[in-house]
Amino acid sequence: MNDCLFFGRNLLPKLIKNEPYKIRKPIQFKFENENENEKQIKQISSSYYSTIFLFKNGKAIEYSTQKYSSQNPEKVLIQKIQIEENIQKVSVGYRNEAILTKERNVFAKGEYINPKNPKEFINISSLIEDTNDRIIRRYCFWK
Repeated sequence: MNDCLFFGRNLLPKLIKNEPYKIRKPIQFKFENENENEKQIKQISSSYYSTIFLFKNGKAIEYSTQKYSSQNPEKVLIQKIQIEENIQKVSVGYRNEAILTKERNVFAKGEYINPKNPKEFINISSLIEDTNDRIIRRYCFWK
């Protein structure tokens, strides 16, 4: 089985304007590789627009819900994160994502990180003094 069911309003656009907090049916993610099933998931981070699955082998896959279709929920855009090796942690904010590698490097993307190309991950390690998750979250998402 290579599917992963995910519940929650954070993964879906506001299909019902007056009921943004209504829990809807789960989206079923279909991973490309049969070995990447829900038992191997180390962490899931989600925001309103995207979700990142971090696997135990250090690989990460991002699912963007910006192209979500209520008629075809299984056809959620799959975007493999380019930095696939040695990922230790992923954090997802409202419009920014960050990756912490085992080498304590921080890669991030988003409107506030790289306005010219918000979909590209860039190395911001030199801009962060302390590479713990709290600092990453504060710098990437709320600064």
